[in-house]
Order: sequence, then structure tokens, then C-alpha cells
Amino acid sequence: MALPQRLHPPGPESPALHARAMDNLSFIRQTMERATAFTAVPGWGGVGMGILALGAAAVAHTRITPHEWLFAWLGSAVAALTLGGWTMASKARRAGTVVFSYSGRRFVLSYVPPLLVGALLTGVLVRAGLYQALPGTWLLLYGTGVVTGGAFSVRVVPLMGLCFMALGAVALFGPAAWGNPLMAAGFGGLHIVFGLLIARRYGG
Repeated sequence: MALPQRLHPPGPESPALHARAMDNLSFIRQTMERATAFTAVPGWGGVGMGILALGAAAVAHTRITPHEWLFAWLGSAVAALTLGGWTMASKARRAGTVVFSYSGRRFVLSYVPPLLVGALLTGVLVRAGLYQALPGTWLLLYGTGVVTGGAFSVRVVPLMGLCFMALGAVALFGPAAWGNPLMAAGFGGLHIVFGLLIARRYGG
């Protein structure tokens, strides 16, 4: 009759095995992050940005000088970007993530450069007195940022960017009098429409 063999308790996990397991977990987590779209684009924040833009359009419509018109829109842009950044961080926090996750970094790094180019071109165009070129330039470059950043986000975001670019093309080649209404339609109307869509489908 064979005697049962004595089982030895498992020994302590070796440091090499532990390190390998941690590497595997890290690889799995990074792969999942890269496969995940950036969903913290704020829908309600977009609605708020649109309302600010409609207010700016109304104020800018009453301004007499180009400088007053410019300051009305620049003030609105600063307030809207601040609101957008704050609501994006809040939405990411509610989802248990951060804005600067892997997908979030790709979104931000694709979204910001066209805005910086827009800021530089604003200075050049204002110095040259070409105020009528500002609406088309702003709409086109903002739309470009939304399209490139939206490539790493939900599908509706790049579509919104394309709509901005279409309005920008019309503003750039249309009569100067169309500039303010087209910016109201873009920065106001598109932000509100797509903001409501994002809020409804993608959790706020």
C-alpha cells in the first residue's frame, strides 16, 4: 500500500515573480486605457459655453468700435474655456478618472495647439487691422482643435468640429457682416446642440 506523499506548503513568492506580475498588470492597464475613448468631454459645460457665446454675440453686436467687439469676444472666450476646463475635470472625477489619463492627454495635446495658433494669428490680424478675418480664423482653428482632439473621444465630438470648420469657411469667404452671426451660430448654437447631445448620451 502506497503511503500518501506529504505536501509541502507553498514557499514565499519570489521577488522576480512578483515584479513580473506587476509588469503584466501595468501592461494590461495601459492597453485598456489606450483602447478607451476620452469620455470626459462635458456636455453641460458645452451648453454653458454656448450660453456665454450667445451673450457675447449680443454684446458684441452693440459695440461700435472693432476693439470693443474684440474685447467682448475675448472676454467670453476666457470665461468659456475656464468653464469648459472646470466641467471637464468635474466629469472626469465623477467617472473615477482624471483629465490627464492616457486618453485624456492625447485629447488635450491634440486640442490645444490649434487654439494657440489662433491666439498668435489674432495678434497678427489685429495689428494689421484685419478684424473681418477673425471670425473665420477662430471658427476654423477651434473646429480643427475639436476634430483632432475628438479623434480620441466619442464619435460626436469630431462631428461637432467639422460643423465649426464649415461655419469658419463661410465666415472667411462671406461678407464681413456675417461674422458676428456665424460666431453666434458656432460658439453659441453648436455648443448648445452638441452639449445637450453629449450630456444625454454620455453622462453629463
